[in-house]
Formats: sequence, C-alpha cells, structure tokens
Amino acid sequence: MLDFNVINLLAVFLVLLLSLTVHETAHAWTADRLGDPTARLLGRISLNPVVHVDPIGTVILPLVAFSTGAPIIGWAKPVPVDIASLGRGRRDFVLVAAAGPASNIALAVLASWALGVLEAGWLDIGDGGPEPVLHWIARLAFQVNLLLAVFNMIPVPPLDGGNVLGGLLPVTLSNSFDRLLRPYGFLILYALILTGTLGTIIGPPYLFLTWLLRP
Repeated sequence: MLDFNVINLLAVFLVLLLSLTVHETAHAWTADRLGDPTARLLGRISLNPVVHVDPIGTVILPLVAFSTGAPIIGWAKPVPVDIASLGRGRRDFVLVAAAGPASNIALAVLASWALGVLEAGWLDIGDGGPEPVLHWIARLAFQVNLLLAVFNMIPVPPLDGGNVLGGLLPVTLSNSFDRLLRPYGFLILYALILTGTLGTIIGPPYLFLTWLLRP
C-alpha cells in the first residue's frame, strides 16, 4: 500500500505538471495568434506534458520543495519566440510573456469555482462520496496555480515577469536590463530560494490573490 505522503507527492506533481503544461501552451498559442509560428511548428501548442517538461524546473525543484516544505514552484521548458515575427514586435512579446501567468490565474479561478460548488454541497453524493478528495484536489490546484502565477511574475529573466518588464522598458534600458540580468537569472532565483527571500517576495501578492479569488 502506498504511503499517504507518496500519494500526496504524486497528486501535487500531477497538478503542477498540468498547470505548467497549460502555462506553456498559453505562451505558444498566444505567440502563434500574434504572428510567430515558431512554437506551433515545434509542436508546443499541445496539452501533452512531455513536450514541455524541463528536468530541473518541472521535476527536481518541485520534489525538493515538497520534501522541504518550501513553496511549490517550478517552470517548464521555455517556449521559443521570434520577436521579429510578431505583428507588433516587443509590444506583442509582452502579451506572449503575460499569457502564461494569466493562464494560471484562469485555472485558479476555475479551481475556486469548483471549491465553491463543493462547499455548497451541490454535488452531495452521500456518505463515502468523493467530495473530500475532490475538495483537496481543487484546493491544491487553486494554491499551486496562484503560486505559479506570482512566482513567474517576479521581474527576473528568464521568468515571465522579467520578459514583461524587458518588453515594457525603452529599447536602450531593455537591452541593458537583459544583458545584466539574463545570464544570472537562475543564480538569482536559486539565491532567493536558498536564503528564504523568495517567500517574502511572493507571499504578499499570493495572500492578496487568495483573498480576492477564494469563494
């Protein structure tokens, strides 16, 4: 019989994998709609998780976070975007970057709606029904997607927040921003995680969104 912690781990991983898959598909779909077919030609407009998995961001980091009690965060394989192919260049790139976190907010809203339905008893199936498990999964999906949205909007490349900020800055500042931060983005993120600063950064917006969207 599987240990309950193993079942929890599998459930968290599957919810995270689905959320990251939707996140990257949103990037790819938005880029294609705005004129850049690169991701579509590479098969990235897909809900097949295999095409989006990043070994570190999708597997190792979430497992470490779960085992240590740190916030469940992660990322998938970045979607390639050719800014020159976008209809409005850098302005459209901001929309492509923002599409990922926006998709996670949308999933959190759906999970919140599901929680509301379950807590209202509209799906009462009687004693021994699946409501407790469904409630736990919906709550997990709500929390994971809000964490993903907030984490990915940290303004450090290669996260979406860094790409959004880089697209909004004037070209000269954007180039300097990219040149100074992008090579060290992952080191900055690891430093935030290891020092515990990450929780301080993402905590307030996460709690605000929880208050705003929770049924």
